[in-house]
Amino acid sequence: MKIQVIGAGGWGLALSRLLAIRGHAVHLWCREEDDPDRLRETRRSDVYLPGVVLPDAVAVAREVDATAAMVVLAVPSHAMRTVLRSLPIPQGAILVSVAKGIENDTLMRMSEVIAACAPDRPIAVLSGPSHAEEVARDLPASVVVASANPAVSGSVQEAFFGPTFRVYTGDDVIGVELGGALKNVIAIAAGACDGLGLGDNAKAALITRGLAEIARLGVACGASPLTFAGLSGMGDLIVTCASRLSRNRCVGEALARGETLDAVLAASPMVAEGVRTARAAHALARRHNVDMPIIRAAYEVLYEGASPRAAVAALMQRDARPELG
Repeated sequence: MKIQVIGAGGWGLALSRLLAIRGHAVHLWCREEDDPDRLRETRRSDVYLPGVVLPDAVAVAREVDATAAMVVLAVPSHAMRTVLRSLPIPQGAILVSVAKGIENDTLMRMSEVIAACAPDRPIAVLSGPSHAEEVARDLPASVVVASANPAVSGSVQEAFFGPTFRVYTGDDVIGVELGGALKNVIAIAAGACDGLGLGDNAKAALITRGLAEIARLGVACGASPLTFAGLSGMGDLIVTCASRLSRNRCVGEALARGETLDAVLAASPMVAEGVRTARAAHALARRHNVDMPIIRAAYEVLYEGASPRAAVAALMQRDARPELG
């Protein structure tokens, strides 16, 4: 299959390599800031995936392949609309979003943004516990691809499935997208737990209650509660909250150590999606009248100057209540 990958960050590079190894003809669009000429010549990016070499089968280009049968959208969520408006997206191609975020201004999920900017194309979303650094080293990973059309999710499953990359299918696009986006905000809070030295008990409780919050909002938005027990919910939440590779967890840890948000974000070229998503998640919770105390606390730390330690104290001192219901 001819597959166009848009975005040459860590995830775009890892998936380009994965798809090329699977035998597909991969065309990788690279923005000017990421120096496509150098990437084409050296076959590597020391900024996004140090030590990983792109196969020769990956064609690095400034243009989009108009004949591609599938387009993998591996750009940050805040850039999705701009990228889609600026590039000629092949008519009839399956569009696969691998971005994990919510558009701040509109509170739209990525599949909704894609449908608005590139109408009348089949859309799928791929998510799950899958750090680019590990996928690019052929370490085992499992993800889920969701689409309203089973034939579309089946085509994506077939394209990506391989010995080290197991792909499940589903139809809950809302749940898969919200699980992938909201877990990044919980991961910032989990990182703050690490930075404050609060221990394993506190972090386990935060992850568990964070999952409950994600599921509450997801159901209010029309998702199935069962989705959040799967790879795009619990699976992605665990890896993002626990891993040293998690940018969002590292942001929370640095904030708890007393670093400013501006300094933390400036120190890395990688995008921590949870920072922007915290604003959208807070707004979505208010729109749907869903109680999300951990999300609210993360929002207050990121945007209202609240102290991470004070935010934890406030969470612990909330009124007693049943765990379920």
